[in-house]
Amino acid sequence: MRTPIVLAAAGLALAALSACSSEPQAGGAGSATSAPAEDGKISVAATDTECKVAVSEVSAGTSTFAITNTGSKITEFYLYAAGDRVMGEVENIVPGLTREVIVELPAGAYEATCKPGMVGNGIRNPLKVSGEHKPLTDDAKLSEAIAGYKRYIKSQSDTLLVKTREFADAVKAGDIDKAKGLYPVARTYWERIEPVAEIFGDLDPAIDAREADLEEGQEWTGYHRIEKDLWVKKDVSKDGPIADKLMADVTTVVGKANSAQLSPVQLANGAKGLLDEVATGKITGEEDIWSHTDLWDFDANLEGSKAAVQALRPVLEERSPDLVKTLDGKFAAAEAALDAHRKGDGWKLHNELSKEELKKLSDAINALAEPISRIAAVVAK
Repeated sequence: MRTPIVLAAAGLALAALSACSSEPQAGGAGSATSAPAEDGKISVAATDTECKVAVSEVSAGTSTFAITNTGSKITEFYLYAAGDRVMGEVENIVPGLTREVIVELPAGAYEATCKPGMVGNGIRNPLKVSGEHKPLTDDAKLSEAIAGYKRYIKSQSDTLLVKTREFADAVKAGDIDKAKGLYPVARTYWERIEPVAEIFGDLDPAIDAREADLEEGQEWTGYHRIEKDLWVKKDVSKDGPIADKLMADVTTVVGKANSAQLSPVQLANGAKGLLDEVATGKITGEEDIWSHTDLWDFDANLEGSKAAVQALRPVLEERSPDLVKTLDGKFAAAEAALDAHRKGDGWKLHNELSKEELKKLSDAINALAEPISRIAAVVAK
């Protein structure tokens, strides 16, 4: 989860793409047992203190949740399975905005959760899913899409382990220059698989939390903790245990990611989520605030999004060929906008780009995110 810098001041992200309490709270009077709206969508009314979900039980299969934020804080919405496994999410829901997420849920017990302020365990509502449904992966092309995407996750996660080990070893050896060079490279592979990696509870914040994400008393570990020590303190002599924990956490999340059961709508939602991360946060430079290596992340997010879309391409070509043509054009435009900032084997630093150049990048990402937001509905047909 991300705690955004005030984007209005940056003037770079569009509100249309802007996608909690410290202790779990029951939905209370906000929970209800009733039918979805006439359009089939399940409404969620989110405020700074409430999370009113229109139903407490749904049929197994695909469901669409429409979350409206009438509070004063940016909020998030999550569908959690047991162990806080994320089945679907929407981040950065700004006040006054309604955003939707499509999820595929087999029978079981879940929690529909709002996070006002995008922190804490959230306001949780029990959600029962009952009955049987025909999984989307019964479609042969969707099944192959999942298999193809998992092959991509495997290739990226294998290299993530190698590069994170090299990074951790450089940190433990006190080789600051080598560690600085490896930092954005290792994170490239992390960012590409993040839609799957962030499914698993506390592992994502342990690996990728920024200082601005921290709650009071929370231990800070992971890439960004070491980033600050490399670029600000210029001293990693005490970071051996942090490097070891990072390696252990990455190893754990890679194992879980490679064995995860995925739904085709998770691929679609993940492709959109990666672009939202750029458009609503990373474009401001808040992600790699000390190293300014944000464009490595931009590229990784764009590549990860494209990999998910390409896995679904045979289905999209069959069901919505015009959408495929639009996606191809928008991907090409976004890639061209980013390619203008290549530097050697990598990228320019974020603080080397002007506001106008960042705005152009933001516009290209926003233009691509709109057609990608339509994929989940096509897949769920």
